[in-house]
Amino acid sequence: MNLNQTPSGERIHIGFFGMRNAGKSSLVNAVTGQELSVVSEFKGTTTDPVKKAMELLPLGPVLIIDTPGLDDEGELGELRVKKAREVLKSIDIAVLAVDSAKGISPLDKDLISDFEKAEIPYIIAYNKCDINRIKTEKENEISLSALKGENINELKEKLASLTPKKELKYIVADLIEPKDIVVLVVPIDESAPKGRIILPQQQTLREILDVGAVAVVCQDDELPHTLKALAKKPKLVITDSQVFGKVSKMLPKDFPLTSFSILFARYKGDLEELVRGAASLKDLKNGDKVLISEGCTHHRQCNDIGSVKMPGWIKNFSSADIEITLTSGTEFPNDLSPYKVIVHCGGCMLNEAQMRSRINAAKQSGIPIVNYGVAIAHMNGILERSVELFPDLKKLLGNT
Repeated sequence: MNLNQTPSGERIHIGFFGMRNAGKSSLVNAVTGQELSVVSEFKGTTTDPVKKAMELLPLGPVLIIDTPGLDDEGELGELRVKKAREVLKSIDIAVLAVDSAKGISPLDKDLISDFEKAEIPYIIAYNKCDINRIKTEKENEISLSALKGENINELKEKLASLTPKKELKYIVADLIEPKDIVVLVVPIDESAPKGRIILPQQQTLREILDVGAVAVVCQDDELPHTLKALAKKPKLVITDSQVFGKVSKMLPKDFPLTSFSILFARYKGDLEELVRGAASLKDLKNGDKVLISEGCTHHRQCNDIGSVKMPGWIKNFSSADIEITLTSGTEFPNDLSPYKVIVHCGGCMLNEAQMRSRINAAKQSGIPIVNYGVAIAHMNGILERSVELFPDLKKLLGNT
């Protein structure tokens, strides 16, 4: 895959933070080699987080995020600072720009504490060393000049050294072998994007091909014909969650079945926690509030899954008159206490840090969380079948 076409959810997220006029945006421009952020001598030029997906050597594909100043003032300033702090939930590495002449402020210290609490590796970049040079002593500190370009390459090297050594994870590659047949069920309805298939389906298909297995793609209505046309039994059938129940009835019981959403819950979330949360859907009572949260923003069709299908399925399953709150994109409530359960999308447009941040927030608040695929499988009575590929979940399901 061309690195410039790497999905944002698969990129290393690097957030740049600092006080107004610390030279943060100049530093971003120097690191990226582009005029990504507007630079001005006036405070508060950066009013919203600015994002740029790019290839940054020697790291590879990254998403650079420039944030508003931590000391922004006024009502709008508070909102900007709030947005800057929300970026913490999505980053893998942080860079704190500090004006060498002014040194580290109390707000900088607060942010460093937040980095450490969230276990985010960070670098303190003392900018404007051409005006005042600070002697750095710690490995994660560097003195540089964004204006003069001094030590910018050294900063990149430090960023590369801090790149998290993530556990090697797969969507499906560890479940199949070369020459296995994998059937992908991809319904094409009014909510399907015109002329393309959605990202989790693309990524799953690519991983199957990388393994050397054979991918067969069909719509749900064509599944029986597809299975008859195959010379041998497929190793696995993966379906869009929206037709989970329908596909399960079509498929012989001895055919392994799961969904794209469940695979992505394992890939970038916490499948065990999401499976545990499924049981809460049956406990809903009249008046309970349910948060349905999606990681992307898109034009909603008349039969949209988040705003129409999922609320209807949950109400039918629980037999309760519940209240639904729907959020999308970067929106995710800081206060989760009003909600009885959280139902999240597959998270294909979020990176692992964002997805885990939301799951951990739910756990810390004591609120059950489940994703679309797990919820739909549970409501169709096929959750055990859909996760039988993962033996470590059998005991958990026996207790739910």
